[in-house]
Amino acid sequence: MKALMFGWEFPPHILGGLGTASYGLTKGMAAQGDMDITFVIPKPSGEEDTSFLSIIGAGNTPVVYRDVDHDYLVKRLGQRMSTDTYYRLRNHIYADFSHRHTDDLGCIEFSGRYPDNLLEEIDNYSIVAGVIARSEYCDVIHSHDWLTYPAGIHAKQITGKPLVVHVHATDFDRSRGNVNPSVFAIEMDGMNHADHIITVSELTRRTVIEKYHQDPAKVTTVHNAVTPLSPSILSLPKKASVTEKIVTFLGRITMQKGCEYFVEATARVLEHTSNVRFIMAGSGDMMDAMIRLVAKYNIADRFHFTGFMKGQQVYEVFKSSDVYVMPSVSEPFGISPLEAMQCGVPSIISYQSGCAEILNYAVKVDYWDVEAMADAIYALITYPEMHQFLKEEGLREVNSLTWEAAGQKVRDIYNRLTR
Repeated sequence: MKALMFGWEFPPHILGGLGTASYGLTKGMAAQGDMDITFVIPKPSGEEDTSFLSIIGAGNTPVVYRDVDHDYLVKRLGQRMSTDTYYRLRNHIYADFSHRHTDDLGCIEFSGRYPDNLLEEIDNYSIVAGVIARSEYCDVIHSHDWLTYPAGIHAKQITGKPLVVHVHATDFDRSRGNVNPSVFAIEMDGMNHADHIITVSELTRRTVIEKYHQDPAKVTTVHNAVTPLSPSILSLPKKASVTEKIVTFLGRITMQKGCEYFVEATARVLEHTSNVRFIMAGSGDMMDAMIRLVAKYNIADRFHFTGFMKGQQVYEVFKSSDVYVMPSVSEPFGISPLEAMQCGVPSIISYQSGCAEILNYAVKVDYWDVEAMADAIYALITYPEMHQFLKEEGLREVNSLTWEAAGQKVRDIYNRLTR
């Protein structure tokens, strides 16, 4: 079984859970032994692990317009064209994306954010997808998240192969319901063209069915998992230089992640104890607002903003933490609590997160219930028996969630589509 996958990020340079999930799932599928995966990303760094799959860089793929069919050109240009115009465009050669006036495609490894001309680069990526699809034989096409749906659609048009779209998040999650019309249109188009849709949780599956009007029989949930930690990560020491307990929030500092509820809960915890420090690790458009909120509550001496973190830095923070909190307003899955639990850190998660569907040994609260969140934080830093119980049982539970099992579910979907 040969899969042609389109993604937007892949370790070691990632922006969030999308890259982590792409790595874990492909490695879990490759472990079956009869999977051949070609994974396309905008701009490889050369540091990716290619021991179990092939990586193609879209930004390194020459685009020749004679590889692009007439109807696709018409769709992009929005007008009919004469035969002379078509052949003139068809024969025009673009060496790479830089000739199309784009930013560093997928420049997350440099800036920790997506480029400003994202929609333009998604369009360019879809053009290259057609070129790659002509040269890379596949049995099935698999697009990860909305950024790559146009690429998957074009590859399907070229090859006639079935298309699977993998919904890691929707714009309803990212925007608290105030969706971006352009993003929503891309998501809807991808789902409508898909032969099957994979969602990372039942929470997301319901959104896909209700908000995007998809046939329930066409949508399957495959929960995410975690990759076993390497010996080098397991051996990381606790680097905290303070004696107080440490409670951590790690993720994008945006509306979706519920960062303001975390700050409000910390202020309530500090009304009862001063033996604690709080870390907000990450970056996002609400960073300044959170700094002001911390100042408003007069808790700046107990609060630390680390900025964007990646790779080993993330595990160094986990190893130094006593409690991890993910108060997301709408989280399709949420891999970070599983990663924290791998490091022996008890986690507090919102009921509004997909991982709450499979975790029994994490404390669950509604994202808006800051009193309950504060109570949970206070209990975990105050009662050693409770902390130890959730540490041990949480570690046992999360170690049972494997990417191999998730990969087998995806392979079963491939088998049905290609039978």
